[in-house]
Amino acid sequence: MIERVSLNSLKFFYYVATFESVTIASQKLFVTQSAVSKQLKNLEENIDVELFDRTNKTLKLTENGKVLFQCCQKIFNQLDSCLVGIKQKDIEKKQLTLSCEPTFAMKWLIPRLSKFKELNHGFDIVLLTGGGVVNFKENPIDLALRRDDFLWEENIFSEKIAKEYVVMVQKFEMPLNKILLISSSRPNLLNHLRKNSQIKQMIKDYSISEFEHFYLCLEACLAGLGSTIISAYMIEKEIEYQLLDTVIPAFSDHSAYYLLSSTSFEEDHRKMIFMEWLKQEMQGSQRKFFSY
Repeated sequence: MIERVSLNSLKFFYYVATFESVTIASQKLFVTQSAVSKQLKNLEENIDVELFDRTNKTLKLTENGKVLFQCCQKIFNQLDSCLVGIKQKDIEKKQLTLSCEPTFAMKWLIPRLSKFKELNHGFDIVLLTGGGVVNFKENPIDLALRRDDFLWEENIFSEKIAKEYVVMVQKFEMPLNKILLISSSRPNLLNHLRKNSQIKQMIKDYSISEFEHFYLCLEACLAGLGSTIISAYMIEKEIEYQLLDTVIPAFSDHSAYYLLSSTSFEEDHRKMIFMEWLKQEMQGSQRKFFSY
């Protein structure tokens, strides 16, 4: 029998039964009242059952109509949930959620995301800021961009993107002062610098002023409160617009940026695309700051 019944006629019946009105059903379905009435008539003829008691210009479900209405309620509710689920999965496929350290996200990544979008790969990057240990199970993220200054779990997949390079800068055309602005978010940076005899000699007379994040160090440096040692990736615009002078040119601090994932990169073409784009962009940045 089901091969004789169209889904469209069941939908029309469902709306009429729900609102007990052909007029309202036609408005909800954006069709004429005659179209609704015709579908109801075809349905009743196909299953050879009266579904409505038509008296005094009102529509009341018959007992058989009530049974079919209950069945339609279950079917259409399940169908609606299924369609919503499919749509949600489609939306998720068009979004790749990335966790990135705050200053790096603000100063380097965000200005480039429009360039990535213009490439029209079919998905967008949703950016969340965060640093340190990554918990993919508890956080709704697909990827994390981190420096290798901590140990991540063995079951996390990782891909090296680029070496880290730091640079010492001060406010443009400002007399050198002896205050060094350091971020507490990289507690090992100062110790590492002091292992370099040349840099150790250059900063030995500096007093240390510590800030919580690199962007605070950067703002303090731009305000003339001292010099700062910061990732070269984070100050491209400031150097380009001559807001900062280089005190010590870019040099490696022996750390690197890695892209982390809870699953193999090869399992998701979006991750591969974004990973290769990141590598190219960071290589482009390196060419810039080695010309400072």
